[in-house]
Amino acid sequence: MPLSLVEQFLRGLSLSPDRLAVRIGSDAVTYREVHNTTLRWAGSLMADGSPGTVGVLAGKSVTAYVGPLAVLYTAGTVVPLQPNVPSALTRRMIKVAGADRLIADERGLAVLPQVTDEETAVRVLGTGGVADRFPTIPVTSHPVISAPAQAAPSDPVYTLFTSGSTGVPKGVPVSHGGFAPNFHEFDRRSDFRPDDVFAQAYDLNSHLGIHDVFASWGVGAMMQAVPLSAYPDLPTYLAEHGVTVWHSTQSGIWMAREMGRLEKGALDGLRWSFFGGEALRCQDVRDWLAAAPGSRLENLYGPTEFSIGVTWHRWSGEQSERCGVNGMVPIGKVHDAYDFRLVTEQREQPPVEGELWITGPQITTGYLDPADNEGRFVELEGQRWYRTGDRVRAHSDGELAYIDSQVKVHGWRVELAEVDHVVRECDGVRDAVTVTRSALHGTELVVFYTGDEVPESTLADGVRAVLPDSALTRRYVHLDTLPLNSNRKVDRIVLRKQAEELPCASGGDRLLSIGRNLVGD
Repeated sequence: MPLSLVEQFLRGLSLSPDRLAVRIGSDAVTYREVHNTTLRWAGSLMADGSPGTVGVLAGKSVTAYVGPLAVLYTAGTVVPLQPNVPSALTRRMIKVAGADRLIADERGLAVLPQVTDEETAVRVLGTGGVADRFPTIPVTSHPVISAPAQAAPSDPVYTLFTSGSTGVPKGVPVSHGGFAPNFHEFDRRSDFRPDDVFAQAYDLNSHLGIHDVFASWGVGAMMQAVPLSAYPDLPTYLAEHGVTVWHSTQSGIWMAREMGRLEKGALDGLRWSFFGGEALRCQDVRDWLAAAPGSRLENLYGPTEFSIGVTWHRWSGEQSERCGVNGMVPIGKVHDAYDFRLVTEQREQPPVEGELWITGPQITTGYLDPADNEGRFVELEGQRWYRTGDRVRAHSDGELAYIDSQVKVHGWRVELAEVDHVVRECDGVRDAVTVTRSALHGTELVVFYTGDEVPESTLADGVRAVLPDSALTRRYVHLDTLPLNSNRKVDRIVLRKQAEELPCASGGDRLLSIGRNLVGD
């Protein structure tokens, strides 16, 4: 039977009361200590009634783990917030979510004066005030509740904000019942155990980070927070801390590889490896598994609007490569509890390729701002569907392959992932990301790549094999590394801004390339 997040922790508490629940640097707490602190904090939050929505403003600290659980014990709603996010954005999240109480660690307290304003009135748990500006909620010296408060499956448990690929993150309320099916699915196909150590690579404002915490706690295992300083020698760090379960975006692979630390067998302590959050390359998987030969590996997919995940693909070597597109690992099969359809402008029935629509028990009730719902949620045949905006291809066995977004350049439909794939195939190129920018003559493509600096003519020859001249990439920009956002995904917003700032090609060059497509060379 699916368990709620609180039930996941309580199961872990019963299995491992005196084992470590989380370790962050030199700080470590057991399940029993987490439970007792959580009861105190929850009781304090409930002293004058239900707390409703509570923000947790914390970096990776014990507070960042105990704080959300304390809110869950009150049957309230958690809003995870990061101190390193711009203050104006955090202030907006607090207002949109309606949080009037905060739990903060030292890093959170340090930025509170910048986060709050005259319109943002908050009370802070147990801080004693910050420069006498913030009223506090006193923390009791002993538990005033003996067990977590009960919440209905439909009650909101988290308010998460999308990563903001459009520049404006959307608030997504997630219910208790929304999280439960995903963990039930994980129990079915995994063999996690109390002596496992889960690496916490994601921040806790991400649904992927929440997944790691409660997947670990659900079996009485330990969370090991992974700092950025671990990446220069990731194998040594994971071995020293006994990590057996890894989960990150694909950038975790290329960061370790760039440091020259993916030698054969270097990650032989891993039993499981999970990747999600962005498209995963087959070559990256091969490199990772050469270092982690004893690990099973899954590619996970799921938008924030569906709580955690809705598809999974277990890597199976050549079969996985055959099912992928543009050198990417398939996103896999949709969980049994959900339904999906591929929607296309064509009349092909059923379509084998199109935009992925999903429905099922994990779907959010909608964004906090109802205006954001338009075009994303669709009522059809008595069901409510979420339009992911992602194009996928379906195989006969139910496996889905991610194709990525399409853009139009001078009337031609261009798959950005296909351009990325072609550039990556050029000798010396490690990784490539294609973005669009506006130009006087319309949309044009810019490729950012890492590895060796390669002559632009070499890269252009490869791209010319898949694109007409009128749609050819206009610029190839070499970078030492690709920028990452706070969720460890490639930061396409930063790349698009960099692309817009690049000098334009001359008008004659543009007309020449466009004319070639019209009249031939």
